[in-house]
Amino acid sequence: MKSTKSVGAVLMCLSLLVYTQSLCADEAEEKAAQTSAGQWLGLVDQGKYAENWETAATYFKNAVPEQQWLQSMQGARQPLGKMVSRRLLSAQFTTSLPGAPDGRYVVIQYATSFENKASAVETVTPMLEADGKWKVSGYFIK
Repeated sequence: MKSTKSVGAVLMCLSLLVYTQSLCADEAEEKAAQTSAGQWLGLVDQGKYAENWETAATYFKNAVPEQQWLQSMQGARQPLGKMVSRRLLSAQFTTSLPGAPDGRYVVIQYATSFENKASAVETVTPMLEADGKWKVSGYFIK
């Protein structure tokens, strides 16, 4: 009876260890994705839309031609003016998104204030590329 309890305790500890390692891995991926998103948003904030497109995920570049991206950003982002503040609202790891291939994504939302729009929500979605780098695959402002 005592050995059964010991085996159960060991299995419970191993399960907890595996679960904790999985959480740490997801947290590390979320942090790496957030860093990538922050760098990418920095280019948006500077109006470097062509460079911004170039550093995006392959999926993004295949879905949105560069000229379309430039026109979209000039029409939607530029009128908002300079970014005043940006605060992380959430970062959620997922392996599937509507209309996108299965993969490793982090959906990141920021509460952002611009000089011409006091309150907006930016959603940036980095994905893990085949080369092991996180690159932005989606961007929306509400």
